[in-house]
Amino acid sequence: MLEVTQGVPFATYVSERVLGPLGMTGSSFAPGPEIVADLAKAYMWGKDGREFAAPTFQLGMSPAGSMYAPVGDLARFMSAFFAGGRGVNGALLTSASVDSMLAVQFASPDAVTGYGIGFSLGELEGHRYAGHGGAIYGFSTEVGMLPDERLGVVAVASMDVSNVVVERIASYGLRLMLARRAGEALPDPEQTQPVPEQVASNALGRYARADRTIEIRSRGDRLEAFSRTTGNTFRLRTPTSAPGSESNGVLVGDDRRSFGTRFAFTPEGLTVGDDLYLRVPDLGAPPRVPVRWRGLIGEYGWDHNTLFILERDGELRALIEWIFEYPLTEVSRDEFAFPDRGGLYHGERIVFERDAAGVATRATAAGVSFDRRSVGTSGGETFTIEPVRPVEELRAEALAAQPPTQSDDLLEPDLVELQDLDSTIRYDIRYATSNNFMRAVFYDEPRAVMQRPAAEALVRAHRALADWGFGLLIHDAYRPWHVTKMFWDATPESQKLFVANPADGSRHNRGAAVDLTLFDLSTGDPVEMVGGYDEFSERSFPDYPGGTTLQRWHRGLLRSAMESAGFDVYEWEWWHFDYGDWNRYPVLNLRFDEVG
Repeated sequence: MLEVTQGVPFATYVSERVLGPLGMTGSSFAPGPEIVADLAKAYMWGKDGREFAAPTFQLGMSPAGSMYAPVGDLARFMSAFFAGGRGVNGALLTSASVDSMLAVQFASPDAVTGYGIGFSLGELEGHRYAGHGGAIYGFSTEVGMLPDERLGVVAVASMDVSNVVVERIASYGLRLMLARRAGEALPDPEQTQPVPEQVASNALGRYARADRTIEIRSRGDRLEAFSRTTGNTFRLRTPTSAPGSESNGVLVGDDRRSFGTRFAFTPEGLTVGDDLYLRVPDLGAPPRVPVRWRGLIGEYGWDHNTLFILERDGELRALIEWIFEYPLTEVSRDEFAFPDRGGLYHGERIVFERDAAGVATRATAAGVSFDRRSVGTSGGETFTIEPVRPVEELRAEALAAQPPTQSDDLLEPDLVELQDLDSTIRYDIRYATSNNFMRAVFYDEPRAVMQRPAAEALVRAHRALADWGFGLLIHDAYRPWHVTKMFWDATPESQKLFVANPADGSRHNRGAAVDLTLFDLSTGDPVEMVGGYDEFSERSFPDYPGGTTLQRWHRGLLRSAMESAGFDVYEWEWWHFDYGDWNRYPVLNLRFDEVG
């Protein structure tokens, strides 16, 4: 409407009539060469741990958002409010308009918390507070001010979905300024500490309240609370501001998306806010996903905006914008409804188009079409690459090369065959066959050997899994160094996340790493995982959010058993586990007939 009535483009009108009077000369809805040249490199992240560069193209959100502005210009914006609507180049608003913008709207006259016009309103240490947050791919921003004290802070992060972090920075900055102005000691920032091991161990488990379930789980060196209702994860820490919190069982959420949510563990269960969740047993393997949904599950869209269709606890769900997970209601075979209330897509529908095999090729959500992405393999096929050079050429070079120089204080190798320790462990040694990602044979024998302490720990994990009806199926263990060099030299640069650099040596070369999966004791068959072994895709990430509940349950069970035995999962491969003291062993290049 503005462009029609004024006869000029929106960005031009705002620049001349709003940004100019405010002195915000470095800001614009239409970035020119100067702005693009100064634009910070920003990053996005996913629930599975990946981080990647944010897109730099214009997102078409103007005038609803997507204005480019340096922090100095945002400071001038706040200064205009402190000056009753007057910018550095003239008046823009009347003082009455400023007062209206900073007053709680649609509330009782004495309300101090709520929303003004363009601002969220509240109090900070007894002072009137006004703030506004911004978020777009790769950036998180908070403008926070105390209008009566004429103090303001701008906090910006070049990391997607980190608004909680910049809000904390802005609030802390204001507290510092208040203390300095009052001549008081500067306050310490509110911080947290890692959860003590015994506290974490006692907290592990599943807690339920009606139809809501929270899992407290260990992820390497951190403790997490996972909401099965929302799909959200909270990193749990010990609050340093609460004396004795270690003993009274109070932990808090502290990560990019949340801070301060209290998790209180008592003999009754877990209290989050005012809600008590009772400890409940793990119910075992969940049921398989309905056949009619299998062809819908997968990824759709673009690298910067991927739509995940997954199944969780008997519901088909849409994970969209990387962090928002919505349960879908089945309207018909190919049409589902978003929830009627809450979120970004309330009342909208998602419609799938399928091919002749029943696999969806496109999902249209709220009128936006997302084409299926090609991710990994299907139907149990082995993932393969096209080596950048012929395998035999790489083999000759690798056999002639020497492993890296090592220190003299490493442990003496003591490699043992896994099946010699427990004959019920099963083998499917892929590199002794051509059924692997390079379609070539690398081992003369289908053997799996590890350093004795690691092998004994693996046996403990295998025997513990028997209580669940599963055993361990080994794909690889010790790997000669020259094979690692062949993998590295054969793999394209874009896929080297999944192979080890021979300059450092692999943990497999030390006999302290293992590639494995689960097999069903009743059938002998390998279980279904989200992605296949040696699949060079994001489905291999241990926290990849897609797939089915059963697939993720299998993956979680394997991880739990291995971590309980002293192994750590490799951050990009669900099947790869390193024994705790792997770095105390030397890189080896022994052939299997030399192992003994």
